Amino acid sequence: MTFVVASQPGRARGGPDDQRVLASASSAALHIAGGTLADGPAGRVGLEVEAHCFDLNDPNRRPGWSELNEVIASVGSLPGGSAVTIEPGGAVELSGPPAVGPIPAITGLITDRNVLQSVFADAGLGLVLLGADPLRRPYRVNPGPRYRAMEQFFVASRTAGAGAAMMTSTASIQINLDAGPRDGWADRVRLAHALGPTMIAIAANSPLLAGRFTGWQSTRQRVWGQLDSARCGPVLGANGDDPCTDWARYALKAPVMLVHSPDAVAVTEHVPFADWADGLVLLGDRRPTTADLDYHLTTLFPPVRPRRWLEIRYLDSISDALWPAVAFLLVTLLDDPALAELAAEAVEPVATAWDLAARVGLADTRLYTAATRCVAMVADRVPAELSESMQRLLQNVETGRCPADDFADQAIQRGIDGAVLAMLRGAG
Repeated sequence: MTFVVASQPGRARGGPDDQRVLASASSAALHIAGGTLADGPAGRVGLEVEAHCFDLNDPNRRPGWSELNEVIASVGSLPGGSAVTIEPGGAVELSGPPAVGPIPAITGLITDRNVLQSVFADAGLGLVLLGADPLRRPYRVNPGPRYRAMEQFFVASRTAGAGAAMMTSTASIQINLDAGPRDGWADRVRLAHALGPTMIAIAANSPLLAGRFTGWQSTRQRVWGQLDSARCGPVLGANGDDPCTDWARYALKAPVMLVHSPDAVAVTEHVPFADWADGLVLLGDRRPTTADLDYHLTTLFPPVRPRRWLEIRYLDSISDALWPAVAFLLVTLLDDPALAELAAEAVEPVATAWDLAARVGLADTRLYTAATRCVAMVADRVPAELSESMQRLLQNVETGRCPADDFADQAIQRGIDGAVLAMLRGAG
């Protein structure tokens, strides 16, 4: 999940049109649909990896905001060009620049992650790749007004627990891909969604949250599923034939979370953006502008989010041994035309089984079958530098195990503290 907003409200598009007052929900829909996806060739890949930050000597301590910023300030420019940011709960996100193809994107992020880990280790801190914080209770360290307002929104919408856990206790691997040529958008977006449950089962890596087993292999996905489906559910419409219209409809139906007056202020009543745009409700004693609409889009967190490119957000954060293979797998299934149709057929029986995948992972026969078919399609296409990672992934999938099974075993054997410490020290 990426909460960082690169531009200030009213500057999302960088021109005088940013403050244009929207005349209606119809004009808002046109604004959204026009910027949903960018027509062009596919091929570029951007990767983001989030890691929970722990004290190497006391894994129950959550490093503070100032402490984390001091460490990041000492990192300097990374060789692969990645940016480093801090999530609301103190997780550290490494965001690589777009690269042509998965291999440059993966190898660049590996290089930068090694440098980042070394700098954090020198500061007595470690970065753990898990989909949810298994040890500490949700707690926000980022003092920004956006996140305070988000907390207030979640309290008002009766999702305070899930909202706090989502913001401060979950971590993912995000894959960003070109939208591709316009005439292929519908199939590409449908496949990105259809692959979701199978990929969640393959990468599930969060069996614990805040010191307790949850009964879910991907507690991260469970947490997101507990939030409002109008904000965090899949975007696809009835048939998925028009992704731009689907996104516009989704965004206008979603309730407004924050309004700038000028700082972020939580909207504590259920107000779909369409109602604000049509003037049925005034927020901040005014009608919305295009800048308000652009900002509203940053508060929507579906598993596949269109931002002119496709932001794929449904993977748990997983170990350095596995995430390169998982990233290569998903990118190849979407970007290789020879495999896309085969992949769609393989995952069709479980294309909407989001909760089942999060709960049981590969223990479900249909998910297991889809996963083994998908990995088999790609395994012999992997380059030498990723062969070890792919072999490990292939072995996991063939034996019906996801990363959550390995971490659960460690937590039972060593205790949760001991399992986290072992990951921090590279001992298991």
